[in-house]
Amino acid sequence: MRTVFLFLVLVNLGFFAWANFVSETDTQSDPRPLSRQVNPEKLRIVPPSGPAKPATETRPAAIACLEWGSFAPGDAPRAGEALAPLELGPRLTQRQTDDSASWWVYMPPRANRQDAQKKAGELKALGVEEYFIVQEEGPNRYALSLGIFKTEAAATSHLEALRARGVKTAQVGRRDTQGQRVVFQIRTVEEPLAAKLRELAQSFGGSEVHECAASPG
Repeated sequence: MRTVFLFLVLVNLGFFAWANFVSETDTQSDPRPLSRQVNPEKLRIVPPSGPAKPATETRPAAIACLEWGSFAPGDAPRAGEALAPLELGPRLTQRQTDDSASWWVYMPPRANRQDAQKKAGELKALGVEEYFIVQEEGPNRYALSLGIFKTEAAATSHLEALRARGVKTAQVGRRDTQGQRVVFQIRTVEEPLAAKLRELAQSFGGSEVHECAASPG
């Protein structure tokens, strides 16, 4: 029995020595893996990289208010009809302003409405679409207005452009209105709409689009 006991003790001591010293190089069965790491306190978990989130797109700010004008009261309805396809709804309003004088490019008054419409047909044949027939009572009734301008220089420049297109009987004159003018105001205007308004203004000689001096009430 003593011999067996001593044999078992030696076997246990041998296993202990092998487990703690001989097997140190076996990384697959290392019983103390954390204690063998180099600077374990510096290790950190790196989250997996994913696709970058797209930057939030910012829409350009809308213009608070634009004005288009000005128009004589008799000419304003035609401008209003040109705005109708834009479906502006409550964003569209009108205001009136005093304008005592201006310059215009025009064809002298015709004998009657039919004669004025005939002359209008001749303008269309030349590719001129920017005109209107004066309907108000007075010395200029049935004249064909080809544009109203704030300065004589601007009116003269427009006349020269018309003559280059074949318009021969138009002329520049001072137009004393002594009355109200109509201005259209459009609120919350984004750039595509602003571009359309500027394009419309080119079809109405003498009109212009600009930001409102103050937002409409």
